[in-house]
Amino acid sequence: MRYLYGLAILSCLVLWSSCRNDFETVASTGKLEFSKDTVMLDTIFSNIGSSTYNLKVYNRSDEDINIPTVRLKEGESSSYRLNVDGMPGKVFENVQILAKDSIFIFIETTFDVTGVPTNPEEFLYTDQLLFDTGGNEQKVELVTLVKDAVFLYPEKYEDGTYESLNLGMDSDGNDILVKGFFLDDDELTFTNEKPYVIYGYAAVPSNKTLMVEAGARVHFHAGSGIIVAENATMKALGAPSLDREAMENEIIFEGDRLEPGFADVPGQWLTIRFTSGSVNNEFNYTTIKNSTVGLLLEDSPITLKNVQIYNSANVGLLARTGVIDAENMVISNSGQSSLAVQLGGSYEFRHSTFANYWNNGFRTFPTVSLDNSLETEEYIFVADLVKANFTNCIIYGSERREFSLLKNSEADFNFNFTNSLLRFEDPTGEFSDNPIYDFENPQFYTDSKFNIEPMFQDTTLNNYNIEAGTSGADNIGKNNVSPNIDLNGNSRSTPPDAGAYEATVFPEP
Repeated sequence: MRYLYGLAILSCLVLWSSCRNDFETVASTGKLEFSKDTVMLDTIFSNIGSSTYNLKVYNRSDEDINIPTVRLKEGESSSYRLNVDGMPGKVFENVQILAKDSIFIFIETTFDVTGVPTNPEEFLYTDQLLFDTGGNEQKVELVTLVKDAVFLYPEKYEDGTYESLNLGMDSDGNDILVKGFFLDDDELTFTNEKPYVIYGYAAVPSNKTLMVEAGARVHFHAGSGIIVAENATMKALGAPSLDREAMENEIIFEGDRLEPGFADVPGQWLTIRFTSGSVNNEFNYTTIKNSTVGLLLEDSPITLKNVQIYNSANVGLLARTGVIDAENMVISNSGQSSLAVQLGGSYEFRHSTFANYWNNGFRTFPTVSLDNSLETEEYIFVADLVKANFTNCIIYGSERREFSLLKNSEADFNFNFTNSLLRFEDPTGEFSDNPIYDFENPQFYTDSKFNIEPMFQDTTLNNYNIEAGTSGADNIGKNNVSPNIDLNGNSRSTPPDAGAYEATVFPEP
């Protein structure tokens, strides 16, 4: 009982200290101070709520004060929402602040741009937070940019369930259902006129093609992605941009949180998945970032040119019996591998950079993993690794061994690293008796270099340009390997550098 009594006293003290209203106060005199004079709520999509932002209000005086009103200028009709010192609302009366103390005000918004008569693609929504009235009135500006978008989502049924897609059966014979929908014919072209926001899985139907045009921006809500069905096709055909930072002609796939704090957060959405039997897939000048798995390829072909995949929570590119032809590609910073090949397949990579400097936790997987098998709870499946050729590539990262070769003797296992820069340190000779790690064997390793720093410009910012004169990839490439321009649009030298970028002189810090 004494313990419960003590808790009761403590609770009373906490409540009294934060919410008491029986102390003597003086009226506000218009001398409040604020942590900022304008609260900028970062860009949001129409009808999608913002993050919560805060404003701190200070009473610097020696007296406890009472603010008669704290309110939004637009009152109850405002699309902003407030929480003032723990109380939600839009208009507040008699807000008290102790001497030399402060209170927090938390601010959110959700805005429907279709309510604007002109229905613009972007709308700057503003309001004011007003403190007191008359001659003592003070104000803080509230500003947020709202973008209109094309929203794609599964149907919600009367019983509260959602439209779903059947991905097959699990090992127990049960259907694998995911929240998702098939794109209609009029939804199979993504233009650059407005961003697209996808909820659940958007599926490309069999014998149909999803065309993503240059400059398109595709955003995914948490737990969402794209599925390309059997005999279906996806083409994301971006183009070179004049401004490499704005990437105005490049296609970008990313999450739907636009705040700067989410710019590089992995795992915000699921994946773009090519199911067995999809055909003629092609990506060019495309960036895929902040997913769980960037691209998941299952017994399907794809051509990848000038593609960048960053910040994948698990794997950047996961291919199972895939057929890939790729050049000028960068895959970096993944929770597991940047490139994981399972169950064989056929792969050609030219002038590509595979790097992993994951700093969001402990990583146990190498940057590149090649495997001609796939183990499940009940079986080990094997398939021929017909070829896995890496020509003029970089495979590097923060671990000592950044590629692994997992060969099952029941199937073919063919690979070759040509004129590439690789990281694989084996100081104890653990792999010296394994013939596929014989770096002097030209069947597997042709004129490649090992364990010389590539001197990337800034791995934390996914900037994998290499420094001229100091990079281990400088001038080690094989001549006459396409493409003859790098990912920046610069002509390659003779001999060329390994990786997606020709070496450059870095600017002074």
